[in-house]
Amino acid sequence: MTSEPPAGETAATVIPTQSGATRPEAATAGAANGRAKFIKLPGWHRHPSVRSGDQLTLGERAADQMRNGMGSWAFVFVALIFLAVWMLLNGLIGKSSFDPYPFILLNLVLSCLAAMQGAILLIAAKRSDQIAAELAQHDFDTDSRAEKLIETLTANLTALRTEHADAREQIATIMAKLEALSGKSGS
Repeated sequence: MTSEPPAGETAATVIPTQSGATRPEAATAGAANGRAKFIKLPGWHRHPSVRSGDQLTLGERAADQMRNGMGSWAFVFVALIFLAVWMLLNGLIGKSSFDPYPFILLNLVLSCLAAMQGAILLIAAKRSDQIAAELAQHDFDTDSRAEKLIETLTANLTALRTEHADAREQIATIMAKLEALSGKSGS
């Protein structure tokens, strides 16, 4: 029986589990009334081959936080509010303000921000590449182990087929001898 995901969750972020699931992040969606349980799908930060949390250097954690901060709508809206307040404040005060129109100080601040943001985004991209490389290496290692296991299983299956064919031949030979003996004893 399936049910809808918990409030605030989408089908892309949760998957149903068996009724006996005991994962700590499992959120019960009315298990008492027979509805399925849902768990959140883990992101790359929970992947066994990707370093996260305390395993990261200070620079890597900062790059992740800056990427998450500067790549968000909140940053865009805060920047728009900052620009609007700056221009309104300096535009309303007029010539006696600290940065009168054409807002040369604001242009300098935005140019510095753009320069820093470019470097920060490159650092964040490098971090994303590192994560992708760690995931790819884990996939390669897993595939290599699976390939060796499949080769071993194939060899074992071939040996079992050969033994089975030999056993069938021996059984056929024994059956033929038994039939020959039973034919001689019956006459």
